[in-house]
Amino acid sequence: MLSRVLVANRGEIARRVFRTCRQLGLSTVAVYSDADRGSPHVAEADVAVRLPGAAAADTYLRADVLIDAARRSGADAVHPGYGFLSENAAFARAVQQAGLTWIGPPPAAIEAMASKIESKRLMAAAGVPVLPELSPDALTEADLPVLIKASAGGGGRGMRVVRTMAELPAGLAAARSEAAAAFGDPAVFCEPYLEAGRHVEVQIMADAYGTVWTVGERECSIQRRHQKIIEEAPSPLAQRIPGLRARLTEAARAAAFAVGYRNAGTAEFLADDTGQFFFLEMNTRLQVEHPVTECTTGLDLVALQLQVAAGLPLAATPPEVTGHAIEARLYAEDPAAGWQPQSGTLHRFEVPGVLAEFAVHGLPRYGLRLDSGVADGSDVGTRYDPMLAKVICWAPDRVQAAAALAGALARSRIHGLITNRDLLVRVLRHPAFLAGQTDTGFLDRHGLDHLAAPLAAGQAGELSALAAALADAAGRQVRARVLGGLPSGWRNLPSEFQRKEYAQAGGQGWTTSRYRASYRIERGALLVEGRDDIRLVSMSPDLVELDIAGLLYRFQIAAYPGLTCVDSALGPVALRPVGRFAVAAGQAVTGSLLAPMPGVVARIGVAAGDQVLAGQPLLWLEAMKMEHVISAPAAGIVAELPVSAGQQVVVGAVLAVVKPQEDAGVKVENAQ
Repeated sequence: MLSRVLVANRGEIARRVFRTCRQLGLSTVAVYSDADRGSPHVAEADVAVRLPGAAAADTYLRADVLIDAARRSGADAVHPGYGFLSENAAFARAVQQAGLTWIGPPPAAIEAMASKIESKRLMAAAGVPVLPELSPDALTEADLPVLIKASAGGGGRGMRVVRTMAELPAGLAAARSEAAAAFGDPAVFCEPYLEAGRHVEVQIMADAYGTVWTVGERECSIQRRHQKIIEEAPSPLAQRIPGLRARLTEAARAAAFAVGYRNAGTAEFLADDTGQFFFLEMNTRLQVEHPVTECTTGLDLVALQLQVAAGLPLAATPPEVTGHAIEARLYAEDPAAGWQPQSGTLHRFEVPGVLAEFAVHGLPRYGLRLDSGVADGSDVGTRYDPMLAKVICWAPDRVQAAAALAGALARSRIHGLITNRDLLVRVLRHPAFLAGQTDTGFLDRHGLDHLAAPLAAGQAGELSALAAALADAAGRQVRARVLGGLPSGWRNLPSEFQRKEYAQAGGQGWTTSRYRASYRIERGALLVEGRDDIRLVSMSPDLVELDIAGLLYRFQIAAYPGLTCVDSALGPVALRPVGRFAVAAGQAVTGSLLAPMPGVVARIGVAAGDQVLAGQPLLWLEAMKMEHVISAPAAGIVAELPVSAGQQVVVGAVLAVVKPQEDAGVKVENAQ
């Protein structure tokens, strides 16, 4: 029997495994990098072991230091979580050779599925339908469009869509570089790209005695940059097409038997709207989206992993699937700014109505679950994946689950970072999503400009800005040492309106909208410039109540240095106060391209003096396990290139200076 489990991972997945271990009476061990010292998963473990360093390559990707941590902490088993070394056969073997129990599939099964190229050949031999493999060196126009994929990885890393032969060289270089950085293997291959594919997968659980469960299917078609952001169970496509679920289940079982699979895994398929499907890959680990399966079956998949790893058998059959569950991944990123990762302090993280965290058992067949790797005050850096949390809702049917999840996300108090929350809410409420019309092209087809727009803007933003100004005035009144009982801006005779200006967050950072609150308070009455339908009910530094055209609204206010967050029934609004006086221009010269986030310069595609075209990639910045392209804003000449490959840069650092074509005095016609 197992007694102490080390989780060779971090954040939300480590907390998820710890929760089941505690329930089963097992002791837990956390590992943490220097960047994760304050992470909640460290505090929740019985024992925590420091991995010196901050980069993943020096910590969570070091098999030797992880095994040493297990030995020193007295662990007798290792759970790899997902990501990092979870699908590394060499790590699995090293764990077993160290006399520890590996909570995962056999190393041989991991190895068989580790290479997407080899695994597809293996699946084809087992009778599982696959897309043809295309060699990047032999592609022709007739093969396009294609998807370049990393052979050793997933999660959207090392993937690029190529629609023209001209895009192929840059696509291959970017995919290989990203794959090497994320997985240590630059090998890539190509396959036909289905513009409107449906991503459907089957959960597998297998023991050492020949029992293989297929525990329902999930659909994960809502994706950004080839990475899932909304997952659900069961699949709307499988529910609509007769016989599809049975065919998917049969293919998944064939995949498991072909490699002698044990423990938890997932067979992933790409389907079209007719129900034709093809094998994509087999994830030889627990999936990020496993909670939707747990919520629709009542199973604890981590408990089953521990059971199988301890040599115990599964029951003959799994439980039936009931109801519907949807999971939304909450990321620290700005969808309207090219999915730009965000970093900084998460001042507050509060999701209303959560019945359980990381749990299923004992809950009703309707509720909200939260799996989170952060808490109030968490510092979000750029070294790891930008996912903050997963919010999961299960209900008797799909429409109820979507409505409840969207409502919970909209009411969540998420302060300090721009996130994809508003996008998630708009997708969950979209008529096409509710009708089950989901595929991997959903965001492009329905318009990112609309889907990524703030939930509260226009009049809602104006009223939120007014509430923020009133709360600020109330705070100054409370802090005043002299005449604190008088309202802000008070005069014995009528005076000018008080004015305070704010910029709203979202949609290209802090430049979406500007709001000016113009008001004055006379003998307790609120006068708002241009409005005669607003009455002040109460005001304090953290709560403002306004009667607006006969309707009472409550605005919760949270003020932080340089940031004010307003939450109300009108929607969440994040505001930055705008100073009364213009700030002097910075020192960056005209044409400077500044780092939008902290990161590492992964590659450089030009040199100083090169002629470039508008939109041409100049360099690639690696942050949060992804590469972000920095392109020329206009045609011209690269006047300065003050960075080098491998260099760490801070936000706002000058990466390059492009002198516009009209200032360069040359024609830019043959830029490469």
